Amino acid sequence: MNLSQEEQNLIEERFRAIEVLLSPQKFATKVLKNARVVNVLTREIYRADIAINGKIILMIGDCNNLIGPETEVIDLNGKYVTPGFIDAHMHFESAMLTITEFTRISLPTGTTCLICDPHEIGNVLGPEGVRAMAAEAALMPHHVFLRIPALTPDSPGLETPGYHITSREVPEMLSYPSVSGIGEIQGVSAIKFVFAHNPDVIKDTLASTIYARSIGKGVDGNAPELFGPELAAHIIAGGTDVSCHETTTKAEAIEKLRYGVYLLMREGSTQRNMAECIKALTEEGFDSRRMILATDDMLAEDIVKSGHMNDIIRRTIRQGVGAVEAIQMATINPATWLGLNHLGVLAPGKLADLVVIAGELEDMEVEAVYLKGELVAKDGELLIDIPPYTYPATVKKSVKRDYVSAAELMLPARGTKAIVRCIGLIPDQNLSHAIEVEMKVDNGYILPSLDEDLLPIAVVGRYGQKDIGRSFVKGFGLKNGAFAESVAHDAHNIIVVGTNYNDMAVAVNHVIKMQGGVAVVKGGRVLGELPLEIGGLMTDALTAHELIARTALLHRLAAEELGCKVHAPFMHLAFLSLTTSPKWKLTDKGVVDANNYCVLSAIKEVL
Repeated sequence: MNLSQEEQNLIEERFRAIEVLLSPQKFATKVLKNARVVNVLTREIYRADIAINGKIILMIGDCNNLIGPETEVIDLNGKYVTPGFIDAHMHFESAMLTITEFTRISLPTGTTCLICDPHEIGNVLGPEGVRAMAAEAALMPHHVFLRIPALTPDSPGLETPGYHITSREVPEMLSYPSVSGIGEIQGVSAIKFVFAHNPDVIKDTLASTIYARSIGKGVDGNAPELFGPELAAHIIAGGTDVSCHETTTKAEAIEKLRYGVYLLMREGSTQRNMAECIKALTEEGFDSRRMILATDDMLAEDIVKSGHMNDIIRRTIRQGVGAVEAIQMATINPATWLGLNHLGVLAPGKLADLVVIAGELEDMEVEAVYLKGELVAKDGELLIDIPPYTYPATVKKSVKRDYVSAAELMLPARGTKAIVRCIGLIPDQNLSHAIEVEMKVDNGYILPSLDEDLLPIAVVGRYGQKDIGRSFVKGFGLKNGAFAESVAHDAHNIIVVGTNYNDMAVAVNHVIKMQGGVAVVKGGRVLGELPLEIGGLMTDALTAHELIARTALLHRLAAEELGCKVHAPFMHLAFLSLTTSPKWKLTDKGVVDANNYCVLSAIKEVL
């Protein structure tokens, strides 16, 4: 038998563990005494010791005989111990941080495993961007797995990305280090209309998902507001055993669970759907084994302020779920779905990724975090050194656009009045309303109406195309100025909203000048900026805490100087171009009817 070096190392590791358990002359390297063990296998809590040898758990129970003269003994005095937490679906780009900096703030909260979908950087830079992120992920001390995009853009013909990914690139990307499968298959989210208007997308997605399954890789689904035959078709496109993190109603949750979908109940910074999804359990009594907690999109400042997965578990408990069952949703449930058999439970032979909870379990206050048997964080402080990481020049300078004028952002129209198709912002959702409003025309252009909170919005192409999509949005409540950013899901052109076109143009042009980022403008002056040099999405020039300070300033400027009434306004704005999420969105091609897979004229009727 020819074994790899990794397999030989595993033989040695496991033999040493067996030696300690069966030989009176061998002892554990570490024993956590007097723990209250949270057993996610049996959904119970009981007093026991936890013995560790190197990276793995030896046993849980009475471990006195495993304590030798060199064994490190930690008396927990009845504190709770859970498995390390897993975020089953997230995007580092949404935090605007490198994986390294994200880890610095999330690991001390107990999150020891991250499942990242890099389709944001994939839309901008294609395989080159995904490869760069995979290279960083492979250096992390904890478990970071990537789920690569099968298609960019997710809505071909409705938006312009920086790179067109199809099934041709999938085999190469699946071979990158740390890649465990294909990410959210948004290209077949509105599958009924994709089938009617662009069926080749379905065939290409099938080629990717079938290949991924053939080499033992997983596939994530993406099925917002799908029921019946449309949901069934989406599941089949993914290879039958898929997830969905876009569920927003109890009715959706029930049908997806009945169809065997792994329900990733999203609870991020601006998309909070867990409270509705969890009703399938709390009101209908559904089995929770396929119910999983995930964040999708988290701001760094929210993690530092409230926590990461520990906070999501805390919120779930407050919805009436038992504490251990809520913990299962961030440990054993995602580990089972993802095939991570060495993670997610406290049992012999599993990696010793442990979280110590101080106080009441329901409060989820993380005191200490052990990663592969090593204490890596205590009282919110990271105890290990993670070197700074700088991305290669090949993933920077991604904005290829000349400056724009104010007139280019204006929506032209004839007559004196027009019926305009406007987008309605829905706070804490990536869904949007479809609004038709009568608006005034002056000198050949639609006039904004600040009194009605109808503000101009535009998406400016940044990959060399001259296209600019224009319309109006209701929900931000701005009274002055404008803000623009190169974060605009999923193709990530430059999106801007404002009260006047001059400030909008200044904001867009400043983003172009920075080669990506966020700009807040008032009275023709840039009040605040955040350069995002990595694909216009992330920065490696700031630490996590430096970025948090910068974004906090930008949020304050948006609220106090511009009058914005929405929290996390930049993240909310970024989702208004997400064409796979109902109902109307805006891209560089114009107003997109996400439900019907088509571009609409922003002017419905001239009066």
